Amino acid sequence: MSELLHFSEHRLQEAALGFMGLVYIIRIFWLLSFKAGRERQAPTGLPGTTPSRGIFYSWAAIATPWEMESLRTKFLLYLQFVIFHVGVAVAITLSFIIPYGPGLLENGSVVLVTQVVTGAACAVGVLRFIRRVSNPYMRAISSPDDYFSLVLLTVWLFSATLAAPNSIEQGEWHLLTYFIMTAFFLVYVPFSKISHYLYYPFTRYYFGKTMGYRGIYPIRRVKRV
Repeated sequence: MSELLHFSEHRLQEAALGFMGLVYIIRIFWLLSFKAGRERQAPTGLPGTTPSRGIFYSWAAIATPWEMESLRTKFLLYLQFVIFHVGVAVAITLSFIIPYGPGLLENGSVVLVTQVVTGAACAVGVLRFIRRVSNPYMRAISSPDDYFSLVLLTVWLFSATLAAPNSIEQGEWHLLTYFIMTAFFLVYVPFSKISHYLYYPFTRYYFGKTMGYRGIYPIRRVKRV
């Protein structure tokens, strides 16, 4: 292993992680500095739809996909969402396994699963880019950051697929590309729309609280006659 690759796998990643963590801490304190507005109407709805239950229901939405309209009406898009985000999670995990637990990658099955998941996510990234470019509604709401982030994430997922075997027999370029791109994302993500996951617990908290107060959350299903 060259000194550059060792630096990319360790010191560069550690510095990028530290920077991202610092920015996120500042952002969280900034978010908590705002005082939420009060409800301007009387509580409505049936008993049991309280703000606290609404908050819990809202937070749990990500773990209860059957409650999502996207699953019921656009299953293929929901499936793409799952594959893409699972692939990103696996690619992130890989950036820790290679430097700190390379022994796991001596198992061919682990490498194969990693490559299949990240490869599938990369393919979904290509489909998402095509949809964003070809759909006039998606183009209307897309910013340069949307295109930039999606393209780089797709390329990064491809680099993760190549890096998964953690082999330098054919050179180090694929590992260097993967770790340099990973470090770049760690620095770039806090300033891009990719950081939407940071806001998830806050936005879902206030949304669930309001919908619970108004008697909308949790949603009550009515059987059709």
